[in-house]
Amino acid sequence: MYPQLEIDLKKLRYNAQEVVNRCRRCGIDVCGVTKCYWSDPKIAQTYLDAGAKQLGTSRLSQIRKMREAGLKTEYLLLRVPQMCELGEVAELADYSLESDLDVMKALNHECEKRDVVHNVIVMADLGDLREGFWDKDEMVDACVFVDRSLHNLHLAGIGVNLGCYGAIQPTPEKMTDLIAIARRIEERIGRPLEIISGGATSTFSLVHWDTIPAGINHVRIGEGVALAYDLPYIWGIKDMDYLYCDAFTLKAQVLEVRGKASYPQGKFCIDCFGDVPTFEDRGFRKRALLGVGRADVGTVEKLRPRLKGVEVLGGSSDHLIVDVEDCERPIKPGDVLEFDMCYATIVGGTISPDVEKVYIDGE
Repeated sequence: MYPQLEIDLKKLRYNAQEVVNRCRRCGIDVCGVTKCYWSDPKIAQTYLDAGAKQLGTSRLSQIRKMREAGLKTEYLLLRVPQMCELGEVAELADYSLESDLDVMKALNHECEKRDVVHNVIVMADLGDLREGFWDKDEMVDACVFVDRSLHNLHLAGIGVNLGCYGAIQPTPEKMTDLIAIARRIEERIGRPLEIISGGATSTFSLVHWDTIPAGINHVRIGEGVALAYDLPYIWGIKDMDYLYCDAFTLKAQVLEVRGKASYPQGKFCIDCFGDVPTFEDRGFRKRALLGVGRADVGTVEKLRPRLKGVEVLGGSSDHLIVDVEDCERPIKPGDVLEFDMCYATIVGGTISPDVEKVYIDGE
């Protein structure tokens, strides 16, 4: 049945091994981030097979799903927790990223009630403007307080996020700044921190270039294994061709093929998502309608057709519209077209119950 999401576990396992091994040579442990495919246990297992130290996701429900599937590992909660979910954090997660002292005090209380000790990684904001302490003196003081006064929390380390909101690039200088904060904390608490977490997939660029400073010993990588697209294609890192970029394939069936005007006819209003789209008048063109839409995979405009000459024009909730005027072969209803995916479309495709999941594995 279509639409269909084909998942190549062998390619994912290979990508995970490449990433883990290259990080390991730099003294860095990898937390395999599973949220982009909604923590599908079959896919998450590929990180563990490759030697990932932990699995990480931003949703507690996903940690529960992986635990119930029997995946034996440490679990890191990536989104700083809400006050309303601290009880579940104490029960389900081994580690969490934290950025607020009041939240950590409340989490300590929940852990105390359950007689557990929970590991925290306190986040610094080094310019990306998402989570984390901006004032470094405040951060150091907060970490010291956690270490000395919150006895059901263990200050495991510190970390940073770069590139996810402010699009700030991880650099050796940013990593050096993070290490400097860690050293200040270590001097105050009288022991080394176990974790200095240097970021996510974008930080793997420094591993690739062998420019990551000694002292960073932990990264959180998801897209760099699942897609491996951003760094070689968007960043333009041309020699990162040792990773597969086609482990996920979207297959969608053609519903209609017909020549039509390329510019809508009539008075414009808004589309079904409340937007006012723009169009280019390219004359009369052959186009195909496919049975997949935003309700299935999110941002359909980011799908990348594999068949030469097919061009994504857009879509609605249930339909994808592609130009096939210059397609290298004739297209007819019933044909199945294949697409490479991006982070957003994988998120949509893996959570949609109407997208069939097919796993392939060469082993």
